[in-house]
Formats: sequence, structure tokens, C-alpha cells
Amino acid sequence: MKVLITGGAGFIGSHLSEALLERGDEVHVLDDLSTGSIDNIEHLKQNASFGYTIDTVINEPVTAEHVDRVDVVVHLAAAVGVRLIVESPVHTIETNVHGTETVLKLANKKKKSVLLASTSEVYGKSKEFPFKETADLVMGATSKGRWSYACSKAIDEFLGLAYYKEKKLPVTVVRLFNTVGPRQTGRYGMVIPNFVRQALADQPITVYGDGTQSRCFTDVSDVVRGLVGLLDYADGPGEVFNIGSQQEVSILELAKKVKAATGSDSEIVLVPYDQAYEEGFEDMLRRVPDTSKIAAAVGYEPRVPLDEILQRVIDYLSTS
Repeated sequence: MKVLITGGAGFIGSHLSEALLERGDEVHVLDDLSTGSIDNIEHLKQNASFGYTIDTVINEPVTAEHVDRVDVVVHLAAAVGVRLIVESPVHTIETNVHGTETVLKLANKKKKSVLLASTSEVYGKSKEFPFKETADLVMGATSKGRWSYACSKAIDEFLGLAYYKEKKLPVTVVRLFNTVGPRQTGRYGMVIPNFVRQALADQPITVYGDGTQSRCFTDVSDVVRGLVGLLDYADGPGEVFNIGSQQEVSILELAKKVKAATGSDSEIVLVPYDQAYEEGFEDMLRRVPDTSKIAAAVGYEPRVPLDEILQRVIDYLSTS
């Protein structure tokens, strides 16, 4: 299979590239390196089945050329991280909506399959736990920039599913929940690499809010297995799948786990949201996925527990 991965020099994209190459697929990465890094794919350049182009997906002639040459497009290119979303809402909305619009339009010309990456953020303020793919999405006010990312990704989903229904384009949507692992940067607010870097440097571990908000973290290797499974799943088009873990942890408890695992002398400090991001910032109290749908479809089950996830990040950041 020939695969184009937009955003493929990013954290998840580089790991997916590795997995696909290992099983004999041909992979081409398209990335503008705005949040990805060439270092993430440097080790793949010697593989004859791998290629890459440094450009943006909204460059239609370039993207069209690569879409025409593959069997399937995995669309990962997006604005990522809470800090980037809060600080650059225009970039967030334009990147997500226009990028996805471009990919779908070009894929539709040749009816190339698309695996469209979305996010758990689309569930917004919903309190129906665990989150099911069929649940209502509960967004915050448009005056709260925090929700621009969630809304833009929801539009991506609507557009992808509209292409499936109206134009018969094979589009499968995946909602990713807090993916973690080596190569993830804390630059844009990713909590685990930030906590680990602070702990390793014996700096204060900064927990935003009161720390009672909880998340379910998933190792990138588990996420990649889910993505690969859906690439091979014939009944995926037209459907939405959660990919995540059910091992829930509060952010304050997470900070304590990181401190213990690193043997750090760091102090754990609570930082109000208004100080960390912007006045009136709103967060999701819980984010727990129902993964029964993808489990039934492709046998997905997360294998890496949280303590092992943390150790993998610690080992990576200790040597990088």
C-alpha cells in the first residue's frame, strides 16, 4: 500500500511512518515543519520506500501530485497543543479547516481513501462519560478561544463525512485521546513531556488549575496500532472511531507520579488557568473514551499502562 501522511514529520506521524514501513508499505510524508521536526524522520531517509516533501497541505499543486501517487491519505496535519491554540486562534482555525478542505477535495478527484485524524476535544463540555462516538458535542461560547480548536476539528469531521455521504469518498474519522510517547514536544502545552522536563531539571512541576481535571493517556504505539488497523478495515469509511485508553488519572496525581518516577526534588506548584493561558480559560474536567467500537472493528486494546508510558518518556528525555 502507498500512503501519504500529512503532518508526517510530527510526533504521531513519524511513529506511524515507521510502522507502515516495517510492514512493507510505501510512505511519503508532507509536512511544513511548523510543529513537526525533520529530526523525527531523519532515520527513515535511507529507506527506499520512504520519501518526504517540506511544504504545506494548502499548496494544492504539491498536495495534488502526492495524493495522485498513493492509495490512501492519512491526514494528521493540524494545529496542536493548547498553548498554540490559545495564542494563535486564526492559525488554528485556518490550518485545520482549510487544510482538511484541500486534502478532501484533492482526494475526491481520484477517490483516494482518507483517514482523517480528529480529537477528543470535539466532545467539549459533555458530561456523558465515557465519551461515545454517537454522543452530542457540547461546545463553549465562541468568545472563548479555547474552543476554536474543537470547533474547527468538528467542522473537519462534518466535511469528511459529507464527502463520504454525498460524493462516496471513503473517509474514516478517528478521534485521538491524549497520545504520549518519545518525540512529543512540550512546546505547545503537552503535559507529560513538560512535567518530565521540569522534574528532570528539579524545577517546579507546574500543574494548571487545581489539578483535579483528569485525562486518559495513550502510548503512541497503541495509537499507531489502531490507525494501522483502521487503514486495513474495509467497513471504516463513513464511521467515527475513538482511539484511547480508559486508565484515568488526575493531573495532580500525574505530577506526583512523574516526580516519584524521576526521583526529583521538584516542588509541585498549582498555576491558575488565567495565569497559564488567558482570562476566562475553560477546561474539560474529564476526558474518558469509550473504545468498544474500535475494539469490535479491529481488535484494538491499549497495551501500555500509564507507569510504562511515563518511563518511556523519561528515558527518551533523559538521553535527548
